[in-house]
Amino acid sequence: MTEFINHTIAKKPLLSKNFDLGRTATLGDYGAYENLKKARAMEPPDALALVKKATLQGRGGAGFPAGMKWEFAANAEGSPKYLVCNADESEPGTFKDVHIMELDPHVLLEGMCIAAHAIGCTRGYIYIRGEFARAARTVEAAIAEAKDLIAPFEIYVHRGAGAYICGEETALLESLEGKIGQPRLKPPFPVTHGLWQKPTVVNNVETLSCLPMIIENGSHWWQEMGSSAGFGTKLFCISGDVKTPCVVETSLGIPLIDLINEYGGGTYDGREIQAVFPGGSSAPPLGPEDLDVPMDFKSVGDKKSMLGSAAVIVIDDSRCMVDVARNIMHFYEHESCGKCTPCGEGNESVHGLIKKILAGEGDESMLEYFEYMSKRVFDDCFCAFAKGSMWSFGKMFHRWRDDFEQHIRGEGCGRKTL
Repeated sequence: MTEFINHTIAKKPLLSKNFDLGRTATLGDYGAYENLKKARAMEPPDALALVKKATLQGRGGAGFPAGMKWEFAANAEGSPKYLVCNADESEPGTFKDVHIMELDPHVLLEGMCIAAHAIGCTRGYIYIRGEFARAARTVEAAIAEAKDLIAPFEIYVHRGAGAYICGEETALLESLEGKIGQPRLKPPFPVTHGLWQKPTVVNNVETLSCLPMIIENGSHWWQEMGSSAGFGTKLFCISGDVKTPCVVETSLGIPLIDLINEYGGGTYDGREIQAVFPGGSSAPPLGPEDLDVPMDFKSVGDKKSMLGSAAVIVIDDSRCMVDVARNIMHFYEHESCGKCTPCGEGNESVHGLIKKILAGEGDESMLEYFEYMSKRVFDDCFCAFAKGSMWSFGKMFHRWRDDFEQHIRGEGCGRKTL
C-alpha cells in the first residue's frame, strides 16, 4: 500500500485520524458514532441545511455540491429513497477511497448514516469495485461491528465485477439492479429516478467520509480550510514519476508543484516534469507552465482540465508522450462498455493507430483521424467515459503533436517507451 501522509491544517485530523494506526481501525479506535447521534438529534432538514451551507463538493470527480444533491432527492416524489455509496474507484491513478475503506471504515459508515438521516432513507448500498476484496471484507466486518449504532438504517455491500464504466453513477445503478453496467440517458437524474426508479443519492466514499467532522465542527470550520474556490480538505493521490507515491490529506487549493515536491518527493534524478494529469488519466494533462495552479475544482477547470478524483500522475521528460497516449488509450479501449459506437469503436481505432505509429507504420492520415475523433465523441455519446478519454487524448495529441509527427517520419522522439 502506498504511504499515507497527513498534512491537514484542521485543528483535528479529518479523514486521516486513524490512518496512522498501521491497521484497520476498530469500533473501539473510532468511537461510538457521536456525530451520528448529534445529527439524529437534529431535524433532517436542519442536518441537510448544515451540509449545504458547508458547501461540501463531491469528492468523486464532478465536484457537485453534496447538500444540493441531497435536497433534490429529499424533495423528490416517491418512496422509498435510497443512498448509494460509489466505491468503484477505477480511475487510473486513484487509490484514496480504498485507503478509507481498509484503514478507517467506520468514518464512511457514520457518514452514510448521517446522509441517510438528512434525506430520509432507511436503506443504503456500498458498491465496491470487484478488485477490492480486502476492502469489501473490511467494510462488511465494520457494518457487523457497528450494527446497533447504525440501526435502523440498513447498509448492504455489493461487489462489482471490475468494470470501469460502473464508476459512472447510472451504470452503477444498472449493475446494482442486476443489469448490464451501461449508462442511462439523463435526464431523468438519479435524484428523482435512481435505484429502481426511486429518488436516490449517489455519493462517493470520500464525500460521505467528510460528514462526521462537518457535523461535529460545523460549516464555518469546514470553510476555514481551502478558499472560496473549494472549501475543506482533500485526499490527493500522487503517483507516476515521483520518488514517493502517496495519498496526502491537505487543504484544497494547495499548489500542484507543492504536492509533487513536498509529498511526492519530486522526480527521479531531478528530471524535468513534462506533463501532469491533475485528476486521473481522463483529466487532460497540464504542462510545466501550469505547475503553480491551485488544486481546487475551479482553478484546475480554468486550465482546461479538471481536478476530478485528484489523482496526480506525474510524467517526467524521459517518457515518450505517444507511448503515454498508447498506454492510456489501451485502458479506455478495454473498459468501454460498447453502448455508444463512437466510444467503443473510436477508442479501439485510436489505440490501434497509436500502436502502428510506434511500430513505424504511421502516416499523415492518422493525424487527420485523431483530429476528427478528438471532437466527434463530445456530440454522440451517452456519458462522460468517451468524453474523458478523448478530452485527455486530444490534449496529449495537440500539445505533443511533434512527437507523433517525428514517429511518423521514422525519426522517433528519442524518449523511452514502456
